[in-house]
Parts: sequence; C-alpha cells; structure tokens
Amino acid sequence: MCTLGHGSSGKVYKVRHKTSGKIYALKVIQEKHEPSVRKQIMREMDILQRARSPYVVRCYGSADKGGEISFILEYMDGGSLANVLKARKQVSEPYLAEVARQVLKGLHYLHINKIVHRDIKPSNLLINHKKEIKIADFGVSTILASTLAPCNSFVGTCAYMSPERFDPDSHGGNYSGYAADIWSLGLTLLECATGHFPFLSPGQQADWPTLMLAICYREPPSAPDHASPQFKDFINVCLQKDPKLRPRACALLSHPFITRGEGNQVDLSILLQSLSI
Repeated sequence: MCTLGHGSSGKVYKVRHKTSGKIYALKVIQEKHEPSVRKQIMREMDILQRARSPYVVRCYGSADKGGEISFILEYMDGGSLANVLKARKQVSEPYLAEVARQVLKGLHYLHINKIVHRDIKPSNLLINHKKEIKIADFGVSTILASTLAPCNSFVGTCAYMSPERFDPDSHGGNYSGYAADIWSLGLTLLECATGHFPFLSPGQQADWPTLMLAICYREPPSAPDHASPQFKDFINVCLQKDPKLRPRACALLSHPFITRGEGNQVDLSILLQSLSI
C-alpha cells in the first residue's frame, strides 16, 4: 500500500492481507548478511513470535528467502515516538509517565520471560490511536549494527547503550541485559523531555568516539531543573552507571513518577495530533 519507513538495513511497508483485508506492517531486511547473522536475526524473531503482551508489537511470521529477511508485524497507525518528538520537539511529563508505564509493563513481561530487548529508543516505541505504545524491533538493529563499521546506523543504535555494554569490567562487573534496557528507557524519556539527546548539546552531531567517551566516562545526564522531583528521581535511578543499582521494570512501575497519575490516564493519541497521519 505504501512505504512506512526505511533505513540502512531495509524498509517497512504498510500491506493488506488479500483475503481478510487486515492491515499489517511488512519489514524487509534487504542487504545480504553472513549466514550466522541471518540465523541470529531469525532466532530473535522466533522469540518475538512467541511473545504475547499488549505492550509488545506482535510478530505474525517471518521468512528468509531470496536474499531478503521479511517479518509480518502488527501495524501501529501512529508511527514511532521518534516521529512524535520530531514534530513536537518536547513531550510533557504526564505523557512521558504514561509512555514509561506502558513500556515498563512491556519490559516486565519480556524480562520475566528471559527476553532482553537491547535496543530501546524512540524509534522502536510505536504508538497507535488506541492510546497504546508498544515495544518493537527486538535486537535486530543491534545484531545488524555489530556487523557494520561505526557508521550512522551503528551510532544511532549505540547511543542508547549502557556503559557496561561498552566496558563491563569498569561498570559493575558482568553485563546485564535487563538493567541495560532500563538505562535505555531512561535516556529515551529524558530525550523526549528535553528535545535533544541527553549526552549531546542541542544541535551537536553525534559520532562514535564522542558517544562512547560520554557514555562511559561522563557523569550520567539528569533531568532539567524545572522537572518535577518525581521525574528527576526516576531518571536518576534509571541512569545509574552501576547496573546493579538500577531497579527492575516491576519495581519502577511503583515509582511515584508512574503512580502519581493513576486513575487519570493520559490519552497518548493526543500526541499524534501534531503528525500528518
């Protein structure tokens, strides 16, 4: 029907099932990769096909044929949080709390099922007009990035990686994918609150050495002065350099930043009003 998006590794199309008329998203990875990489991607998608959560984008099937890897995915009609951020520049705290609540529920489901996402960032959080935000693109971007030189696609993926992914020994010991997902969520929410990537100044161009040095050796960024105490504390606990100090997703669901709006659920579809969809 149309192209929804494209990147260095492939494209995403809006498609309709001929018999049922139902709308899906078709993701096609077009570049040729080593057999080991292709196997790893298919293994990730097999895991996703077994996931059953209202906070995770559903994968209905996958195929590896003719040099292309394809996935049939649940269609989210509002696009990604990255699109919202580009249009609105900033997202206010009530909406961020609802985004965090739904994403944490998705992460809690994944983590108790021993699934690590590894690539939480605005472009992998999808919204629809049903007031839902769902986690998408499980680890595929990270797998592909590991096969690339430090180019733009790799920079975009590594920007949200936690310090211990770069240097486990210097940041609390063994790498924990669960704690790394929490770090990435904290960076994502802070970026939405400020309108720019937290480790960079507004308008500063990212590059691999700058990002790696900032993430590993600078103090973690904090919420702006005008932010609420609850949001400041939430960001602080998510962005602890020692992964053992970051709370699990289930614990963060009880954080005051998340619970203070209970009983007065924010309509996330309002965020889509700034988009031409």
